Amino acid sequence: MVLKMSSRIQVFMLLILTFCKFCSVSALTNPLDASALQALKSEWTRFPKNWKGSDPCGASWIGITCNNNNNVISISLGNLNLEGTLSADIASLAELQILDLTSNSNLSGSLPSNIGNLKKLTTLNLMGCGFSGQIPDSIGSLEQLTTLSLNLNKFSGTIPASIGRLSKLNWLDIADNQLEGTIPVSNGTSSPGLDMLLETEHFHFGNNTLSGDIPEKLFSSNMTLIHVLFDGNQFTGKIPSSLGLVKTLEVLRLDRNKLTGDIPSSLNNLTELNELYLADNRLTGSLPNLTSLAKLYTLDVSNNQLSFSLIPSWISTLPSLSTLRMEGIQLQGPIPILLFAPTLLQTVVLKRNQLDGTLDFGTTTYSKQLELVDLQNNEITKYYKPAANKGLQVVLADNPVCQEAGNRQSDFCRTIQHSANISVPPIVCPPPCTGQGREWSPACRCLYPITGIIIFRSPSFSGYNNNTYFITLQQGIEDFFKDPKYDVASVVIRNFRESTTGHQLLVDLLLFPFNMERFDQTQMKTAISAFSTHLYNPPSIFGPYIFSADPYPPFSVGGSISVNIGVIIGVVVGVVVLLLLLTIAGIYAIRQKKRAEKATGQNNPFAKWNTSRSSVDAPQLMGAKAFTFEELRKCTDNFSGANDVGGGGYGKVYKGILPSGKLLAIKRAQQGSSQGELEFKTEIELLSRVHHKNVVKLLGFCFDRNEQMLVYEYIPNGSLTDSLTGKNGIRLDWTRRLRIALGSSKGLAYLHELADPPIIHRDIKSNNILLDESLNAKVADFGLSKLVGDPEKNHVTTQVKGTMGYLDPEYYMTNQLTEKSDVYGFGVVMLELLTGKSPIVGGKYVVREVKAKMDKSRNLYDLQELVDTTIIANSGNLNGFEKYVDLALRCVEQEGVKRPSMGEVVKEIENIMQLAGLDPTIDSAANSRTYEEASKGSGDPYGNEIQ
Repeated sequence: MVLKMSSRIQVFMLLILTFCKFCSVSALTNPLDASALQALKSEWTRFPKNWKGSDPCGASWIGITCNNNNNVISISLGNLNLEGTLSADIASLAELQILDLTSNSNLSGSLPSNIGNLKKLTTLNLMGCGFSGQIPDSIGSLEQLTTLSLNLNKFSGTIPASIGRLSKLNWLDIADNQLEGTIPVSNGTSSPGLDMLLETEHFHFGNNTLSGDIPEKLFSSNMTLIHVLFDGNQFTGKIPSSLGLVKTLEVLRLDRNKLTGDIPSSLNNLTELNELYLADNRLTGSLPNLTSLAKLYTLDVSNNQLSFSLIPSWISTLPSLSTLRMEGIQLQGPIPILLFAPTLLQTVVLKRNQLDGTLDFGTTTYSKQLELVDLQNNEITKYYKPAANKGLQVVLADNPVCQEAGNRQSDFCRTIQHSANISVPPIVCPPPCTGQGREWSPACRCLYPITGIIIFRSPSFSGYNNNTYFITLQQGIEDFFKDPKYDVASVVIRNFRESTTGHQLLVDLLLFPFNMERFDQTQMKTAISAFSTHLYNPPSIFGPYIFSADPYPPFSVGGSISVNIGVIIGVVVGVVVLLLLLTIAGIYAIRQKKRAEKATGQNNPFAKWNTSRSSVDAPQLMGAKAFTFEELRKCTDNFSGANDVGGGGYGKVYKGILPSGKLLAIKRAQQGSSQGELEFKTEIELLSRVHHKNVVKLLGFCFDRNEQMLVYEYIPNGSLTDSLTGKNGIRLDWTRRLRIALGSSKGLAYLHELADPPIIHRDIKSNNILLDESLNAKVADFGLSKLVGDPEKNHVTTQVKGTMGYLDPEYYMTNQLTEKSDVYGFGVVMLELLTGKSPIVGGKYVVREVKAKMDKSRNLYDLQELVDTTIIANSGNLNGFEKYVDLALRCVEQEGVKRPSMGEVVKEIENIMQLAGLDPTIDSAANSRTYEEASKGSGDPYGNEIQ
């Protein structure tokens, strides 16, 4: 077989193999396997520290396992801070059975097209890396494969139909990528499809952009599926009735798609089903009778377009029901007392319906495990409190019962506040435990634990305040890791919370080392492998899970190729051969050093950051192009005035055009600008790591010739300020403003709740919300942003910065910055969208003006005088107006704890849009505008008012 290696490595390896014929001690590793690993290593700029020499099996390279014939059979390198690409030479490892590179986010590039040559591979686990591009079609040739985990990467394109040939596949996880297109099914014998995977138990496809119908042919009675997770895609059409044939199914998640039609009655055949999520679709008709689902823990049909109906009586007969979510499905009439009768019932969410009459739990009929009953936005007129359950939280805000004078301040008339930031076991140690990555162990030792998040994709309970579940979970993990091979002394779990979308349970996990300060690389890969290969199984009520590990900073790693042949030479042929090989080795080392320096320069353009003139450390980049000054000078026509599109305290912004025709917005700092190197570095670091359609995209930067320039995607319609002031000639009616509010809130929610680590923007204002050609909102300008790096803190103590009028008063008074500070600024932006004016005009502050003027007893809260005349003149109706004002004022509460999270804001705005007759899943706010309208204006979308 011809190996795809560099000529230098080939020559060097041939020399070693030639001389080793005369060695008294020969290398152990199969030469072809050794060559393949050397090629793999040459593609990595960071690799395990003991990857030295030419004999991986004999030298016991970390993560490499060999068989008795000295062939490599396993590469297991979970969470070792590897960096680079996956060499095509890996396909030469003919005996390889396991390839596990879990949680190495700096492994990037595409998968080799010849990966299908690994005919003996049983496990391919690349979860949590940075791989991109199409999943190779050759992956369907891995006929021994039982586990395929490609989740949490950046794969794009379609699902290869060839995966259908993997007849032994048990676990298929492609979730959390950028995959698109339809699910492939077989076409006779000419084309394979996923319907052929009869041994597969797990279809985990969530959080992609898959579309089209879910094929009827996909499911059959011959399948052994237990988990079908299709949530968070763009599937359309009907729910296939063939799902009812898969009698083994335990978890079915179809939520957050665009499915239509009736809910099929065949789902009543799924007698093993524990979890049924159909929420956030466009389903119609009525809810079918599902009384056969005796093992059902969770039923979620929220936010569909079901027919008006009473609460189905059969729900109270489900013996295992724990969580019932039926929000916004046009329920009406009274609430039957027996609804709360299932003995395991914990959570009932019936918000945004038309339920009326009296809420009465009865005296003895309701579940004693009941923790939450949320009936916001209904027509409840009376409420009888239960006598025995002090832990029950009832929410009746926005019901007539809460308009009565005696009830307005009652607990049940307030919105809920979730909090479960506790530790199991509790850690009570004297602060501080200092040093990045160090934590107090239960024995009060300051150590470096393995940390990360366990993501339970479909737990069978919702009572996150019930510590019993988490004590059981912690004890189970600790018992598992008592095996001496893991070197784990203790286990801590903490900060139990629900994800902002999808009702997933997130739990922070810490594994502390045994009799040492930190784990070494061998111990790390062993512990991570327990999760990636699912050797550890949690209690069944927690459902399917993944473990996303944090980087482990203390590791020292290799960084250049160094083949140690001194010992071999010493026993070979004496001084002449020794000098010859030392000469060759010297030449090789010099070339490899130059190659490593070149790679370092390419991968880290800030390697030569001038720290002598600044105390600011070089930025840590996550992928952004370093432009030269000359490149940017040419594409802006020498920074001509014709390309000047605005400016601020930081400098000017220029429009640029690359030779390819791509438009750029180039933010060029001026000498003495109010934003210095720290802000420059901050914006590069933050924007290079975030990727969301509602966050402005950083394309690159320039620090050539003492210049500081940031290069963004060009946003043709400028800032929201430009539109509100009429500068760009765009008129924003009510519906367009709602879509802008939704888009910008989604961008902020991503920064707060999905970015890792979370990001606080710190300067939310209309000038930092940009509008693209379709008026989609994008959050911009991250010069003042802060990372929330400490999981135990919910705030950052920092100097107060921001823009007057948008500044959180609590932050101003305490210097403690939280995500709720951004919520405050966003609330001001919501009021700015309403009034069309800057937040402070002539000494009048919009927040105080709205509060003083509003009268909830009158139409539009009597705010017509303050509302932008453009809204009144160009909007057919203002449905949802009052809810919008209520939400904005909740965002600008004086105390941060009273403000909603951005995730909650997103949901509320989506609800408001539905009240206004809009589909919140359609992004564009410009669907009624002409191209000419969309092209007007530019302004300065990257202005920098600070302090």
